[in-house]
Amino acid sequence: LFLAVCAVGIGGTFQYGYNVSIINAPTQHIHKFLNETWSSRYHKELNGDLLTFLWSVIASIFSLGGLCGALIGGSMAIRLGRKGALLMNNVIAILASILMGISFPTGLFELLIAGRFLIGINSGVGLCVQPLYIGEFAPKHLRGGLAMGTSIFLTGGILTGQIIGLRELLGEEKHWPLLLSSSCIPALAQLLFLPWFPESPRYLLIDRGDELSCAKALKRFHGSSEYRREMEDIQRECFALDGEKPKKPWQLFTDRGVRWQLITVIVMTMGQQLSGINAIYFYATYVFEQAGIMAEKIPYVTLGTGVCECLTALSCVRSNYVGRRCLIIGGYLLMTLWCTVLTFSLTYQELYSWVPYMSMMCVFAFILSFGLGPGGITNTLTAELFVQSSRPAAYMIAGTVSWISFFTVGMLFPFIVNGLKQYCFVVFLLECFFVAAFIFLIIPETKNKSFLEIKKEFHKLNFGRNA
Repeated sequence: LFLAVCAVGIGGTFQYGYNVSIINAPTQHIHKFLNETWSSRYHKELNGDLLTFLWSVIASIFSLGGLCGALIGGSMAIRLGRKGALLMNNVIAILASILMGISFPTGLFELLIAGRFLIGINSGVGLCVQPLYIGEFAPKHLRGGLAMGTSIFLTGGILTGQIIGLRELLGEEKHWPLLLSSSCIPALAQLLFLPWFPESPRYLLIDRGDELSCAKALKRFHGSSEYRREMEDIQRECFALDGEKPKKPWQLFTDRGVRWQLITVIVMTMGQQLSGINAIYFYATYVFEQAGIMAEKIPYVTLGTGVCECLTALSCVRSNYVGRRCLIIGGYLLMTLWCTVLTFSLTYQELYSWVPYMSMMCVFAFILSFGLGPGGITNTLTAELFVQSSRPAAYMIAGTVSWISFFTVGMLFPFIVNGLKQYCFVVFLLECFFVAAFIFLIIPETKNKSFLEIKKEFHKLNFGRNA
């Protein structure tokens, strides 16, 4: 099970985290490449507005690709299987790496844009299919811990990208094409290791009706002496679904039986993106400067934020023991607290010498709290709130909401910060408190429960108390 999570994660959410992270280091080098390419092609200088526009396209096209990936990820998981979809997804990543790698020697910045779009598609599919696959092959009592592999590899990808992007490694000007094309390495690793693992047992039995292959897969994942209990659980779910085909995303919106599950996933996904984590990263450099850290040392201190997220994701494996509901509510409430403290500390930054250190502590504490709750548990709950026929469509909807929210934050965030300054955190603390209250009132504990048992928990909400 551990090796399967590693094989799935290295080409799944690791790619998302890695490709979000590595684009920051070569920003100035890509600006220079755009200027030189434009001058040699049109024999005139590239004006500042057009340069900003081209850079914005290169940076934001990744989100558009991610949205496309989220829209096709569920369909790929249904047609090709969970494992098959992930393997096919690596072809997209390798093609994207080639395009980004040859953009500099060919002098075609259009290839850089196309490569970023394709790696966005790869990330969108990975974010959709990886938690779906892990959630389906994990035994009930280990599902929470194994599902945290999604968050661990995502934060691991961010941290790896920060490290690889340092000047001492691939952060120099001559290495930036190699840095962007290095995303082919995780793809090749997954193509090498993932074929050794079976397809999702639930997919094999419920979607394909192949009981023999399901039993073989369960023996591989759970051991020949432990698989029968999980087999019985899958058979019960198969019987309850009574041959129901996988649903399309729009069908979930008209299905009263999943109404509150769908609302929950949308609120949690939007809450994750709008929680203020982007504002924290934006203010981190300013906070570190005020604390007296030299500008050339700040990239190395920023690595600490990546380490924080990664360590928190690793510690959240214990969600299997504490419970999902407790962790996610606690995470949002702690984020509310740190937003409040950070608003005050940034307001009075100049008054006392110790206040910048308070702000610095709040940055790390907020990131730790995010990893403890929203960053770690959201994908786990998305897998648990739906039965087999609805799960791929639910991940498509969650992925679409996530990428639209990600894009919206990217567009509106500069205006929010410029308009409200440090008081932007008041907006984020209200949002965190609202999401925590919603989860407290709506979501039951899902630890150690089968998918059918969780569905029954929502039955009264969906159909009324007298249902």
